[in-house]
Amino acid sequence: MKKTLTRFLLGAILVASCLFLRANEPRNLALVKGELRTYEATEYPREIAAVAARATAWLEERVLARKPGERLTVVIDLDETLLSNWPYIDQMDFPSTQAMMKWMPQSRCPAIKPVRELYRAARRDGVDVIFLTGRAHELESATIKNLQNIGCGDYAALICRPPGNRETAQAYKTAARRRLSADGRTIILNIGDQQSDLAGGYSERTFKLPNPFYFLE
Repeated sequence: MKKTLTRFLLGAILVASCLFLRANEPRNLALVKGELRTYEATEYPREIAAVAARATAWLEERVLARKPGERLTVVIDLDETLLSNWPYIDQMDFPSTQAMMKWMPQSRCPAIKPVRELYRAARRDGVDVIFLTGRAHELESATIKNLQNIGCGDYAALICRPPGNRETAQAYKTAARRRLSADGRTIILNIGDQQSDLAGGYSERTFKLPNPFYFLE
């Protein structure tokens, strides 16, 4: 009887241990990648369009309230905001952000169309557009070519990360917006796919696009 009870207790402990381990096991990477691909093909475009529509509505509202002499400015991030790296991400099965640097010099990123429409609306309304990107200065020429390729060559400035800059994305971009504000610009709208694109202030409104594909601090 005691042996039977002991076996029962050991079995119960083993089952409980397996259940505990299973409950804490992360989702299988292959399944997650499949979910991301499904999301990119379905919900992702709709969510991008919804955020861009809200940003455009704010742009138009703010332009109507423009005061004489105001230098209204829109700040737009590039990767996964205006430019899509999805063709490379998908092809290379979710590479690191460092590996993506091999793709960017090709100037082949397609436009994220709802954000391109926001850009066009800003220019129609006489609002300056500044592209603020975490891309290294070495990618500036390729980025200019890519922007021209998608019809976004009319902008006030393209700000790339200076050589030797090791700041976090948030610190680097906050400092850039601070300088723009100190230069007399009123940043009415800042849009990006990472929270680090938006945190730190120096913008009347911020708009966060989804990006479950990679993360930058």
